[in-house]
Amino acid sequence: MAIIKYKPITNGRRNMTSIDYSILSKTKPFKPLLKSLKRKAGRNNQGKITVRHKGSGHKRKYRIIDFKRNKLNIKGIVKTIEYDPNRNCFISLIAYLDGEKRYIIHPKGLKINDHIISGNEAEINIGNCLQLKNIPEGTLIHNIELKPNQGAKLVRSAGTYARVIGTSEDIRYIIIKLASNEVRKILGNCRAVIGVVDNEEHNLINIGKAGRNRNLGIRPTVRGSAMNPNDHPHGGGEGKAPIGRKAPLTLWGKKALGVKTRKKKKKSSKFIITTRNSKKR
Repeated sequence: MAIIKYKPITNGRRNMTSIDYSILSKTKPFKPLLKSLKRKAGRNNQGKITVRHKGSGHKRKYRIIDFKRNKLNIKGIVKTIEYDPNRNCFISLIAYLDGEKRYIIHPKGLKINDHIISGNEAEINIGNCLQLKNIPEGTLIHNIELKPNQGAKLVRSAGTYARVIGTSEDIRYIIIKLASNEVRKILGNCRAVIGVVDNEEHNLINIGKAGRNRNLGIRPTVRGSAMNPNDHPHGGGEGKAPIGRKAPLTLWGKKALGVKTRKKKKKSSKFIITTRNSKKR
């Protein structure tokens, strides 16, 4: 994968970069796995904005992704590698020997016409899906379930991976290390896919101009210090005034900038051995 740089023929092009999509298949998406996606612009069922800075953007169709990988012991062939406008990683269209087709998150190194399979006795090859208890220590994995048969919740973003460290004292659990350096326990019956998610250079892209963000559905973000005092706690003052408070605040008066927001009595905390800040619980 390569980063494309452009000639500075305009100010917008000057620092713009993008991903080289030449490895992608020159085909249209598989229609039966497409779903219409209604625009919500950050609004809830009452029409109130609950997530700011969202709106407009290019029209998209949702690709139905197989996060469960529950088609067991049936070989699949990689037919295409495609762009997905709803996520930063690529997706692959898999044609199984029984005739069914499904989209999966594309692992790095998986090529067209390669074979993949899901099952407890599958080989440790890129793209294969196994239960965590059947994956050897040190293996890089992605698409990890938190509960058996729930579907993958962890490590689905471009270029991410986790590592299997070993088995816990309670043999039901497998210890994995996430990309954030968090070390946690997950049930051994949960499934994961071997390999690293492709498109690892996604975070190196320079947007270059505001219009490109608008095409992604991202609206402008205004700093609180640039507002009036009746609009934001940081607002007001002459010129470039500092925040002027002991603790920075959000628009709604809550603590911001580095304040921990995780609940101390959250039930899942008992599964975390080391936090992403490397402090043991």
